[in-house]
Amino acid sequence: MGAYIVDWLNLLARWLHVIAGIAWIGSSFYFVWLDDHLEPPADPADDDKGVGGEVWSVHGGGFYHAQKYRLAPARLPERLHWFKWEAYTTWISGIFLTALLYWYGAEVYLIDPSVAELSAPAAVGIAIAFIVGGWLVYDLLCRSPLADDARVFAVVLLVLCGVLAWSLCELFGGRGAYIHFGIVLGTIMAANVFFVIIPGQKQMVAAAARGETPDPGPGVRGKQRSVHNTYFTLPVLFVMTSNHYAMTYGHEYNWLILIAISLAGALIRAWFVARHKGKASPLPAVAAVVILAAVAIAIAPVSRGAQDAGASIAQVRDVVAARCVSCHSSAPVHPAFPVAPLGIELDTDEQILNDADRIYQQTVATHVMPLGNMTQMTSEERDVIGAWYRGLRR
Repeated sequence: MGAYIVDWLNLLARWLHVIAGIAWIGSSFYFVWLDDHLEPPADPADDDKGVGGEVWSVHGGGFYHAQKYRLAPARLPERLHWFKWEAYTTWISGIFLTALLYWYGAEVYLIDPSVAELSAPAAVGIAIAFIVGGWLVYDLLCRSPLADDARVFAVVLLVLCGVLAWSLCELFGGRGAYIHFGIVLGTIMAANVFFVIIPGQKQMVAAAARGETPDPGPGVRGKQRSVHNTYFTLPVLFVMTSNHYAMTYGHEYNWLILIAISLAGALIRAWFVARHKGKASPLPAVAAVVILAAVAIAIAPVSRGAQDAGASIAQVRDVVAARCVSCHSSAPVHPAFPVAPLGIELDTDEQILNDADRIYQQTVATHVMPLGNMTQMTSEERDVIGAWYRGLRR
């Protein structure tokens, strides 16, 4: 029953995380688009009122006229709409989900003894230190002179992200490393909203309510962090989906793959932002495609064909029975899995044959299964599966 309750908590937290994330990313992308499409007000009266830009749009059968003030209107409206709980809810649900899956189940999902011998408390402590430390380092850099030059700062962030990815992949299993890379970036994004963007907006609103001219400084800092957030978004979304693709996190050079795909995501976003402004160079998009193609080619599996003597289904059945069916069975005996993960059952030869591609990918091509190698599958056993699989494909 305990595992069943955990499954429900996992489902609800994951659902909430996706819903809140859609709302946050949607509003964030919209306001970036809105800022980039602002035009000088057509009516001189609006310019006199302090309107710095406007944009007309049509959606859902109606016309919309959005205006942005250079600082603040002469009189604040009774109701102001704030955009913050989307970010907070995404982060809270994400941390809850991480704690439930990767920290509560650290021995299964976070720790890989073949990568680093860590106890569960040590692994969780290191993970939390990376999350907190990532925000502190980033925030200090944003307050330093390095942040004055956007291009220099982008290079600094790329280098630090590379160090982060390498460090995590040297400490945790591939899945856990990738997820925690995303959590560090996601925490930076949410903390930008909580500690910089919203407080700055509150200062501007308070000054306007007192009839004072708002200090533009908080708005400038908030805009800087908002721009950073938009470039972090696609790398974080990749991480959220990466657990379905063992060819990435299970590769020998998983940290380099993580950085390459994250860089491609940031370049794609940069191209879209530039396109909003009507002066998009194709170079960022082309570079992103080249990077993704290079990664796909570099990590493609290599067939050894005739080098294998082959192996029988009986040999593979013995390996699967010893190393896999404690979880992947119609009646799993592992306490963490009341039902077979992803519904994959390997009790019969027919089931093993039907999932041959996935078995090979997970146990031979990437070594990500068994999780954390908790059933101690040997290299010789992986060779048996590999020889059998390649024999099937001849």
